[in-house]
Amino acid sequence: MTALADHMPTITPSTDELRRWGELWLGTVGSNGAVKKANCFDRKQSMDFGKVFDQAFGDALAAMLGGVTVRNITSPSLVPPEGNCVEVGEARIIGGIRPQNFDAAYRPDGPRVVYDSKTLNDTASVRKNWQNMVNDLGTEATTVHTRFPYCLVVLVVAIPRDALPATQERDLVRTLERLESVDDGDDLVHVGFGEEAVDALVVEVGEAAGVDGAMFREVVDHQVDELGLR
Repeated sequence: MTALADHMPTITPSTDELRRWGELWLGTVGSNGAVKKANCFDRKQSMDFGKVFDQAFGDALAAMLGGVTVRNITSPSLVPPEGNCVEVGEARIIGGIRPQNFDAAYRPDGPRVVYDSKTLNDTASVRKNWQNMVNDLGTEATTVHTRFPYCLVVLVVAIPRDALPATQERDLVRTLERLESVDDGDDLVHVGFGEEAVDALVVEVGEAAGVDGAMFREVVDHQVDELGLR
């Protein structure tokens, strides 16, 4: 077993990838060259956008774990491809409520850390889907903790600033802060529903971040930390 670092490095998404996704959101070219509306992603782009954060999280977690291998998974897997690695991709966990695919995981002898990212990419999507998304986050934490109570559940939500009305932002932040409610790992009843780490990232593109860039700010816990820069 490799020696653990004394802290986890800052999770830093690729600047080039942030620029590329900012340009895609602003533009009218969708998946496979199809036309889409400006200032939004199409469905496939929205799903793929989260992978920028997934890779950054996996790299940082692997560094904290002493430089273990990062393996990219292309299809759901019940077991890791090697004994001591961080998986980025579809890591499948059989939980107490339902099977769940996570976007990154460390599970050398069962799940120790699992991570999932969610994206909402335009105002209509935020208004229609954010409450359902929160329900999904709670269920993901519960299905893991009912079988693996000491596993760390990490969740990231990314939403463009222009797609996030002020009312939804306040409600979303308050709700995610309630989900991030685990204080004592020995309190198994309390552990069931909550996550150990939740981040909501607001994405600013266009003039707010440089015309060719995208900036990501962390809003949960009322912090404003730059995670990506123009």
